[in-house]
Amino acid sequence: MTPTLDQLAQRMRDLEEALETELEERRKELRYRLDRRRVVFEKDVVARHRAARIRLSSFLAKTRILVVLTAPFIYGLILPLLLLDLFVMLYQVTCFPVYGIDKVRRRDFIVVDRQQLAYLNGLQKLNCVYCGYANGLIALVREVGSRTEAYWCPIKHARRVSEPHMRYRHFADFGDESIFEQRLADLRKDLKKLTPD
Repeated sequence: MTPTLDQLAQRMRDLEEALETELEERRKELRYRLDRRRVVFEKDVVARHRAARIRLSSFLAKTRILVVLTAPFIYGLILPLLLLDLFVMLYQVTCFPVYGIDKVRRRDFIVVDRQQLAYLNGLQKLNCVYCGYANGLIALVREVGSRTEAYWCPIKHARRVSEPHMRYRHFADFGDESIFEQRLADLRKDLKKLTPD
């Protein structure tokens, strides 16, 4: 990367770190902590959350019928999502060891924890579990794809890419044949350093 791109990438990392620091402060304000990846609220906060929960019958009574009728379309995606999950898992187990790429850890991407919130009713919790799984799976698939792309074809596109993955900025510029082979070797070496903690 050029010095300017290196500086911009460093600024992005600094902003991400500042964001995480701010989120940690917000956790303290909301009076919860993480204990082995489980959320633990202070007791009076849990009582306040329970008092704020809307009963399922009241929740459903306020829901528009057209919204209810969309539920089969939303939950109908669970089968394709499960199949995608299975095939991506098989792909990683089969191909990544051959390429020398570390497998993507599911727990880093699929986060299902909002069902621990006492102010949600059962249906809201189910919806949150579904969304946590679906969006986490898509993020996991994107990470698997980014590692694969970095291994096989780390070249930027000629056209702008909306929200490229984190490895994209290290790819060789489109049309720069002088750097491609070196960039390919460097990225493959970096992929072997992704050993999980």
